[in-house]
Amino acid sequence: MAATNFRDYYALLGVNKNASADDIKKAYRRLARKYHPDLNPGDKTAEAKFKEITEANEVLSDVDKRTQYDRFGQYWKQSEQPRANNTTTRSTPGATPGTTRPGDFNTVDFGQYNNFDDFVNELLGRFNNSGTPNPAAGKAAGAENFTTNASTSSSTNNLGGDREATISLSLTEAYKGVQKSFNLGTETIKVRIPGGAKAGSRIRVRGKGNINTYNKQRGDLYLTVELQPHPFFRLEGEQLICEVPVTPDEAVLGAQIEIPTPDGMVTVNVPAGVRSGQSLRLRGKGWANPRGERGDQLAKIVIATPKSISPAERELYEKIRAARTFDPRNHFNQVML
Repeated sequence: MAATNFRDYYALLGVNKNASADDIKKAYRRLARKYHPDLNPGDKTAEAKFKEITEANEVLSDVDKRTQYDRFGQYWKQSEQPRANNTTTRSTPGATPGTTRPGDFNTVDFGQYNNFDDFVNELLGRFNNSGTPNPAAGKAAGAENFTTNASTSSSTNNLGGDREATISLSLTEAYKGVQKSFNLGTETIKVRIPGGAKAGSRIRVRGKGNINTYNKQRGDLYLTVELQPHPFFRLEGEQLICEVPVTPDEAVLGAQIEIPTPDGMVTVNVPAGVRSGQSLRLRGKGWANPRGERGDQLAKIVIATPKSISPAERELYEKIRAARTFDPRNHFNQVML
């Protein structure tokens, strides 16, 4: 394996190897906002960076995958040795002699991987760079590796005809619908994803699975939708959630502001005295399901204070402070442990 093939996911996200799950999540969200293709249209460098950090987050945010990656990442150079030299077998409870147990690093055969990408593809359960199923992934691979589904057959040897895969969509693609090309190794198919797909939605493509060993009929392909993060919106059920900053004077006095929705900008009344964290409901502006029904959009208010102000603004703020009668902490003297 060439040294350039290894990718340091911790360095990509800018965190150390002891980073907590929360630190990894925050780092990924920060970088995703910076490199998201929607914010960098036509920028191939940003697109490539976004794919790298997404892959890094997918591995490091999963406890089992992170453990596997840490082990392989630390000892990856061993895979450059001849296969016969780095294959170790060990008798473990419940294991057949000469076989390996998944997750048992001491019995990992690094020679089964042609390169680091093959290892990652097995870890994430997806195709290798050639568009064909990764042979190292085996029958226990994840969703994107097109493996047979034992539930379609009475056999326990995983000889059924159905395939499963994961398809990653931007929020825009999922909302509007999109046609995607899918490489099955021996053929390329076009799959139409209807508008309103959500994370976890399953799409059935008839007759595009494996050939069933018993009846010689071709099974179906099942695609499970994953949604990429959006820099402004997030989806919860059929509601779109967004954060809307308002200035202190808008929060106190109320205001009319414009807010982005899937249909474009709309004018919204911010009531006087609104609190930070309070949400405004935009009815019928949320997610459109495949039946055409719309949920609501919730705009969460965040009071944004300026980092720098002009001398005139400072003078007015000082006058407000001198004349202010409202004390949000007047109950503190009654608080005790």
